[in-house]
Amino acid sequence: MFRISDLCAILLYLAAMAGIGFYFGKKNKSTEEYFLGNRAFPGWAVGLSMLGTSISSVTFLALPAAAYVLDYRQAVNSFAMPFAALLAVWLFIPFFRRGRATSAFEYLEARYGPFFRAYAAFCFVITQFIRLATVLYLVALPVAGMTGGSLTTVIVVCGFFIALYTVIGGIEAVIWTDVIQTVILLLGGVLCMGLMLYELPEGLSDVLRIGLADDKFSFGPVTWGLNDRTFTVLLLLGVVSYTTDYSSNQNVVQRYIAAKSLREARKAVVLSAAMSIPTWMCFFFLGSCLYAFYKVVPDAAVANLAADEVLPHFILTRTPPFLGGVIIAACLAAAMSSLDSSINSISTVCSVDFVKRYGRERSDASLLKIAKIIAVVCGMFMIGGAAALVHIPKESVNDFCLIIASMFGGGKLAIFLLGFFTTRVSGRALLAGLIPAILFNLYLACNTLGWVPEALRMPIHAYWTGILVNAGLALVAYLASFRFPCRRNLAGLTVWTQQEK
Repeated sequence: MFRISDLCAILLYLAAMAGIGFYFGKKNKSTEEYFLGNRAFPGWAVGLSMLGTSISSVTFLALPAAAYVLDYRQAVNSFAMPFAALLAVWLFIPFFRRGRATSAFEYLEARYGPFFRAYAAFCFVITQFIRLATVLYLVALPVAGMTGGSLTTVIVVCGFFIALYTVIGGIEAVIWTDVIQTVILLLGGVLCMGLMLYELPEGLSDVLRIGLADDKFSFGPVTWGLNDRTFTVLLLLGVVSYTTDYSSNQNVVQRYIAAKSLREARKAVVLSAAMSIPTWMCFFFLGSCLYAFYKVVPDAAVANLAADEVLPHFILTRTPPFLGGVIIAACLAAAMSSLDSSINSISTVCSVDFVKRYGRERSDASLLKIAKIIAVVCGMFMIGGAAALVHIPKESVNDFCLIIASMFGGGKLAIFLLGFFTTRVSGRALLAGLIPAILFNLYLACNTLGWVPEALRMPIHAYWTGILVNAGLALVAYLASFRFPCRRNLAGLTVWTQQEK
């Protein structure tokens, strides 16, 4: 239902974000400023930016949807985040802050050779394109409901606006708008929860009673089932996913490098990790509140909605004028804090790891123009992918996201960890492990999609894909290193040679 007051709240928010983007856009005169903000950000700002990037509209809409349709088992993977954050503080941040690196994948060329830098950078770009499409699709849902426009039209309009402000602003606009957006999206989640609890006859007691009766607070069975989303599987998936993020995700590594000191970079990771799990659990609990609300206050329209559409329906039908617009703005903030980071990081990786590395010699001004063109192309892919996602069947978008990330991870975690923790694995040994890992990854992807003949099919859930591919790659590469030992100078490139000059 279209309400002018809601639209005013959204336009005020968008105008403020655009103003920040254009302000910082005037300051971008070099790639160092555009990609890294001259490496001068305080730790608290970087930490809030990392939190905002990790939240996205997947948190704002898909996590409540996951709790609404099932239970809390998809929260389990987030419990592994502190482990990955500790590794980052101890190991990853010092590695990436050595020298004047811009991309996470520059390390791989020094450790193994140029092929692995290009391979990992390519895998990163592909997974980020998928993330861009997913997040934009989610944010388009409530906006389409409010305006009455088609979902595809809203995707095109919102995607164009987000891409425009991100292309112009660079990393400074990304980080400082992320700080504001993180505060707004947290406020939006609290407002939604408060409205539901206020309208329930017994408030919190209703949520707890109904949730316990219907087993909505379960974290899943503690088993090792290969074909189910159990607690154990999701926890292991979280270890792989978050360690991958903290060791090889350009969105994260770029922030390590952009912080003004090693201490500030470590402070950023600690702040982000300390706030992330409570934030995610709050959004899962929002899904429990939503489930209880529609059990107590039935709405015939809800029965015909997909899980990801129930929270937008509540926002658009049960919130007061203007306040609904504030919550929609919070959803937009969640999306923009993730989308701007992904677009900027793709632009950085393509410019540094491909154009600069393999292209002809260019001036910095020329490379800056190319980076902005790449960001524009990212925006176009984002819009096209989100439009395609409208027609893909899925239980919930959060579940779909986890499956896709597992299928297209490319074994990056094993590649980086073998580089950090071993001195004997060479590029040839790693290649010996990578080839069967890629083939196995393709088989598991086809197995998930049902493209494998029945006789060759394995009863295994897609969540296992990233776990098994990384484990297999690490094992085969390490064994191959006895035939192809490393003969490179590894000074400063492993935990065992970090102090060597």
